Amino acid sequence: MPYNCRVDDTSKVQEHVVQLTSPKAKLYLEADTAIRRDLLGYPKALQAYDLLSMDPEARGHWDMSNYITMRKLGYNDHGRVHALLTGSASVAILKLLVEAGAKPDVMESGVGDLDDTYLVVLISTMLHDIGNQVHRHQHEAFGVTLAVPLVDRILEKLYRDPEQRTELRSFILHSIYTHDLIAEPLTLEAGVTAVADGTDITKGRGRKAFALGSVDIHSISALAVDEVQIMKGEQVPVEIRVIMNNSAGLFQVEETLTRKVLNSPIRNMVTVTATTRDELPGDQRIIRRVRLHPTEPRFTLD
Repeated sequence: MPYNCRVDDTSKVQEHVVQLTSPKAKLYLEADTAIRRDLLGYPKALQAYDLLSMDPEARGHWDMSNYITMRKLGYNDHGRVHALLTGSASVAILKLLVEAGAKPDVMESGVGDLDDTYLVVLISTMLHDIGNQVHRHQHEAFGVTLAVPLVDRILEKLYRDPEQRTELRSFILHSIYTHDLIAEPLTLEAGVTAVADGTDITKGRGRKAFALGSVDIHSISALAVDEVQIMKGEQVPVEIRVIMNNSAGLFQVEETLTRKVLNSPIRNMVTVTATTRDELPGDQRIIRRVRLHPTEPRFTLD
């Protein structure tokens, strides 16, 4: 079964009031269920997820990051929904890579096992955007600073060895700092975090920004993406399929998702396919399907 990053959400603008009937509880439940399913057999990672999800400081980070990015900057969602959806995506991607024989850096370095690797990837991804509460500018560095006490608190409950805690925290902070490519992601875990972040491009994420008055190519292209699926690839371990209702979605796919794929250490293990639906009422189809091949740093007609 493919991982589905889907948002079924409706928004209405009446006069100057934004009325949102987004079923957030449904999104939380779907992402939570997917994470728990994929973490079966990895008790430390699952316990870390529970600790992080219930932590009031983490919820405050997500809430304020979302407030600044959406209300003040007019950007897409960067809060708890984004954290959960990308967290679920990161676990799904890591699972496919490991099944294909990829060796995570946590294991390669001798710092931990596969359970520890899932923990690193999940915490990294769910906290990657908390620096936005300070400002979008340099949010990666702010995120590292804000994450330290929270990560320490979680790791101290799971690991007795302070040296191992420090080393695992290092992997997490590296992934947070490099998720938006301000610096090169150097570990497999950081690559997974960056690519998972790039998968949250569906219309549900952009609709609220659009309703709040952000009408630009970013919000328009986000509205054109219906669904993102993460599945086992035929020629590479991971295939990310993007289903669009309008060709404008290709901007979102190329600028957000493929940029992360091409600049990550897992670039040769991931391919991206973007497809428009068969029937596009009111829209003249420009492309039907394009594919990003690992050996070519651009989309080609497929």
